[in-house]
Amino acid sequence: MGGWRDMSAEALEDQYSPSRWSPRLDRDTIIDAHLAVTAAGTERARASAQTSLHVPYGKGDGEKLDIYFPTDHSGTFPVLVYIHGGYWQCLSKDESGFAAPPLVSQGVAVVAVGYDTAPRGHMDTMVLQVRRSLAFLVEQYPEIRGIYLCGHSAGAHLAAMVLFTDWTEFHVVPDIKGAVLVSGVYDLEPILHTYVNDALNMSREVAQRNSPMRHVAPAVPAACEVLVVVAQHDSPEFRRQSQEYSQALRAAGWSVSLLDLAGVDHFDVIEKLSENSYILTQVILNMISRA
Repeated sequence: MGGWRDMSAEALEDQYSPSRWSPRLDRDTIIDAHLAVTAAGTERARASAQTSLHVPYGKGDGEKLDIYFPTDHSGTFPVLVYIHGGYWQCLSKDESGFAAPPLVSQGVAVVAVGYDTAPRGHMDTMVLQVRRSLAFLVEQYPEIRGIYLCGHSAGAHLAAMVLFTDWTEFHVVPDIKGAVLVSGVYDLEPILHTYVNDALNMSREVAQRNSPMRHVAPAVPAACEVLVVVAQHDSPEFRRQSQEYSQALRAAGWSVSLLDLAGVDHFDVIEKLSENSYILTQVILNMISRA
């Protein structure tokens, strides 16, 4: 097969350690900085927007979401559902509201979804929880007019899994109009051979079952627009995964764009969504306004 299969164990660990690739900060400080920036941004968002926090969408402790309502929400409104990263084992919805201010000011609700991270959560469970959170939103908030998914890193993987959901068992079909997949992993098999799987404990079968790359279905007429985003300073493996996944979607007839953002790394590529002027913030607002 070549590619990642030919790498040494050490090289593969490197490729799937995003903190090793940033020119901004060293690997020991960048994760802490990311936590601090997203937590502070979420605190600002909660202070400035009307919110419903810790809304249960299921019975489990981790099955809660935070809603940041648009400044004027007297009628219907679009919603951006944000799915956090953290390699399926850290972060939470409580640091995931930082992107809300530029969006709520333009009439878009933002929902930060919580899910059970590993080792408590199993990969199958996380995928199911995120799907269930969307079904819950549609049932509980009839004023929602179109859903846009946005996921970062592990969250981009979960958002991609949502695109290939058989909604019949949920008895609702969310009106997903767009998906923004930022610095994601779409083939989980290389992950099996890295430290990341220590907490996830995935078998090969679980990794394959939950790899969006293996479940690309032909686009139906109602298929949403997909934006695959990758950072200049993502690792070559992360960049390859984004390129190959966008090509696979395109080959299956999806409306997909690959946005390669210069001057950012795996972390600030998403942190900057708190800024009105950031190119990705503008692209998302543009996508929503066109619908």
